[in-house]
Amino acid sequence: MQIFLYNFFLQCYHLGIRLAAFFKPKAKLWVTGRQDYFEQLEQAFANNSKPIMWMHCASLGEFEQGRPILEAYKKAEPSHRILLTFFSPSGYEVRKNYAQADEVFYLPLDTKTNAKRFLKIVQPQLAIFVKYEFWYHFLTQLKVHDIPIVLVSAVFHPKQIFFKWYGGLHRKMLDCFQHIFVQDEASKRLLENSLKLKEITVAGDSRVDRVIQIADKNKPLPIIEAFANTKNILIAGSTWPADENILCNFINNSESDWKLIIAPHEIGAAHLKSIEAKLKQASVRYSEADQVDLAKLKVLLIDNIGLLSSLYRYARIAYVGGGFGKGIHNILEPAAFGIPVVFGPAHQQFTEANILKSEGGGFAIEDRTEFIQGIKFLSQEDNYKKASAASQQFMIKHKGATDFILKYLSTIKN
Repeated sequence: MQIFLYNFFLQCYHLGIRLAAFFKPKAKLWVTGRQDYFEQLEQAFANNSKPIMWMHCASLGEFEQGRPILEAYKKAEPSHRILLTFFSPSGYEVRKNYAQADEVFYLPLDTKTNAKRFLKIVQPQLAIFVKYEFWYHFLTQLKVHDIPIVLVSAVFHPKQIFFKWYGGLHRKMLDCFQHIFVQDEASKRLLENSLKLKEITVAGDSRVDRVIQIADKNKPLPIIEAFANTKNILIAGSTWPADENILCNFINNSESDWKLIIAPHEIGAAHLKSIEAKLKQASVRYSEADQVDLAKLKVLLIDNIGLLSSLYRYARIAYVGGGFGKGIHNILEPAAFGIPVVFGPAHQQFTEANILKSEGGGFAIEDRTEFIQGIKFLSQEDNYKKASAASQQFMIKHKGATDFILKYLSTIKN
């Protein structure tokens, strides 16, 4: 019955997304990206004689977790070909030309027929799934063909379906993995005690290694340097309207030397205009910054993609958005520069946020008042130094997941 319901749900999803494709651009990309799918896959892997490592990511965030592992694997096994797949257009469209992978594809709908055909064409030697990707037919077919499957950077909590009375199908999925690398001890204990799984290792979050790599590159940004002009810079990344209400209120009423850089999650014209409407202080968009005297402005709006991870090196304090919605975005990027990180209340399911908060480098707020209190607290030099040191120590303590996982992968023989 569970298999029937699983297949039925997927078919309903498929029908729904095809209908949504008529009026939603992202859904259209999901559909068009899978047209002539197997013909393109067969062409890509025709006459292949090299071992294949297949890594699958849901979207862009999971890719950033898998990326350091993929790149380290490519360096260690240069004779292997690497296939990278995505479920979501937001991952595929951004990384479809990613040079470190030999082939980049969408993942077809998880049906038994698709899974069999996919594996017959690709014939991977190893499959790596990142964090939250669990597809029953692909996993079971990999296991049937005795292809090792490794799950990396995973996080588990009791509310997930694996630990419910009706989660039998999903428990079978976990049984398919040869080894599971989790981010924390709580996940390991939960899998061992509740599901009696044994091949579990705490390796940490491989994103830590990735953001350290980015921070070490230390890319100079002349426009940001001209805007900063020795002032205290608050950089807010991946913000949503609820975050921006707090941030704009703060800078509108700030009489200090604070300056604000906002890199919103959505950079469409309508959203940028809505932010500008909330501001009483002089502002400019990054794309127009060469037309004004940046030193005289209080707010800079980032209206492009890909700049945020390099921005944080200029921050005195970082604010990470999403905490007043479904959940916070990446707090590791600012922490890599050893700065305090502020975020909203929806952070409980994020291991790194809870740890950083407990160690004194992260600060959760519930509203506008707590945000202002937090800025005042961190404006005191002793408090700031302690918080900054805590962020630095957090990154040092949690780096190394990539090497740990790569060492295990080198032992797999197929």
